[in-house]
Amino acid sequence: MNNMKNINYQIRYASHPADAKTYDTKRLRDEFLVQNLFEANRINLVYTDYDRFIVGGIFPVNKELKLETIDPLKASYFLHRRELGIINIGGKAVIIVNGNKFELNHKEALYVGQGTKEVLFSSTETKTPAKLYINSAPAHKAYPIKKVTLTEAESVELGTLSSSNARKINKLLVNSIVETCQLQMGMTELKEGSVWNTMPPHTHGRRMEAYFYFDVAENQAVCHFMGEPMETRHIWVQNEEAVISPTWSIHAGAGTGKYTFIWGMGGENLDYGDMDVVQPSELR
Repeated sequence: MNNMKNINYQIRYASHPADAKTYDTKRLRDEFLVQNLFEANRINLVYTDYDRFIVGGIFPVNKELKLETIDPLKASYFLHRRELGIINIGGKAVIIVNGNKFELNHKEALYVGQGTKEVLFSSTETKTPAKLYINSAPAHKAYPIKKVTLTEAESVELGTLSSSNARKINKLLVNSIVETCQLQMGMTELKEGSVWNTMPPHTHGRRMEAYFYFDVAENQAVCHFMGEPMETRHIWVQNEEAVISPTWSIHAGAGTGKYTFIWGMGGENLDYGDMDVVQPSELR
């Protein structure tokens, strides 16, 4: 862990699938699980070698936090060659982007384009502070800042209670809603009685993905399934933890109770439906 003012960051390196299948539980968790995203008045980031994607948590309890550059970027400011997606899972947030103020309520999203020099984060109420989950990816073009609420999202209901995967997918920062270079983000809410967040699972070699799990009740957990379709592995995930998913890996999960998760992707294809589906009977 590297410390810079109010920012902590880690670097995660890419793993070859032939190597990953030899990992024990601890090594799998060390490589792919992201913990402790939210620390009071800190910005915690994980910079990955998968499409140079960044996963992070911003928790401004009683002070304003500034998104500053980190050494791996080799840039004078964080969004010099990057774009940013933000989804608030806490109380009301105030985000100031190049002097322009945006208020973000619970489960609302904000896209910030490449070239933005200053991004500041604060909470309106100390007792119910904002919790801002972020994804960032390299960008080659500046697109406009845009706030997206749940009512403005492209939403679709999939699955059935009989197959334990009834869920509502809220496409928040996707190319049908917001112009982006490569970043795509959304949030899936499971119905009461359902546990599977996606089934059948899939891979997509054109882009990596990260899953962030929250609304996981106390003493409950989610079992996240990853690995090549014929060589699967699992990671047990607690509330407000994330899993980094390489392009070669499936990504699916089943919880011991209801939960919500945020998915974020980076890569060369903006088509949400670009998936290589693997049927359950094919998994090993």
